[in-house]
Amino acid sequence: MSDDPQANRSRLVQWEDPAITARAGATMNGLELLQAMIDGEIPPPPISQLLNFHLSEVEAGRVVFTGETGEFQYNPMGTVHGGVAATLLDSAMACSILSTLPQGVYSTTVELHINMVRPLFAETGRLICSAEIIHVGKTVATAQGRLTDAAGKLYAHGTTTCMILRP
Repeated sequence: MSDDPQANRSRLVQWEDPAITARAGATMNGLELLQAMIDGEIPPPPISQLLNFHLSEVEAGRVVFTGETGEFQYNPMGTVHGGVAATLLDSAMACSILSTLPQGVYSTTVELHINMVRPLFAETGRLICSAEIIHVGKTVATAQGRLTDAAGKLYAHGTTTCMILRP
């Protein structure tokens, strides 16, 4: 324990029932579902509340997430954990694929490749994670993404392969 009075830090995370979003997803195509999240008609997934990011733009085949770095995301080395960048990229790339899928069809990540090109810190501030599809087929889809700061400086980039799940 530290004698530093600022050492007592806390973060309260609240979220809504994720089943609400899952039920809505059964009645909408992917683009409609993601737009409904942006419009506040359905709640975002709990992971976005936990890690402090949200979906801010969507069009067919392309999405943008924004978020803020913070000390609560730090690893033992004194930087934002690489899993935060990986989660942002995974979320954005998967949603770029989802934005092209019809009602009742989903995808899940089967392969994720991330290149971290510089560390993130609490002071990095606003992050922008953009992603776009490369290919969407009957059973497999691929996408690519970039994680930058507000000035456009690149922090990480990646690709994903997702399996398309049809009823």
